[in-house]
Amino acid sequence: MPDSTVLSIAVMEPFHGYEEEFMTVLHDLYSLMESKGYSRDILLRNPAEPTYFINVRYWKTPEMRQEAHEDPDVHRCWARLGHQCKMVRVHQTLDEIDWRTIGRLQKRE
Repeated sequence: MPDSTVLSIAVMEPFHGYEEEFMTVLHDLYSLMESKGYSRDILLRNPAEPTYFINVRYWKTPEMRQEAHEDPDVHRCWARLGHQCKMVRVHQTLDEIDWRTIGRLQKRE
């Protein structure tokens, strides 16, 4: 059975002076998403650019992603987050490229 997860990535920058509140809202959001079974989230930060946070989200299924987008509790967290940070970039859906096939495809051309 193929993997039905959906990968999304968001780059966020907390507003100056709101770093603690930002982290609290993220904790609340991630806890909510996990408790409702919507996604698994990973929060990353590059030490070379410590003001930027990268959220890697693995949605369980496209249907769970849609359900989360319609969930008022999730919307409340996203609204709170909007007061704490700037969304620098969001990739809603990313497709994995099988790098093993790249060389074979180029050789055929």
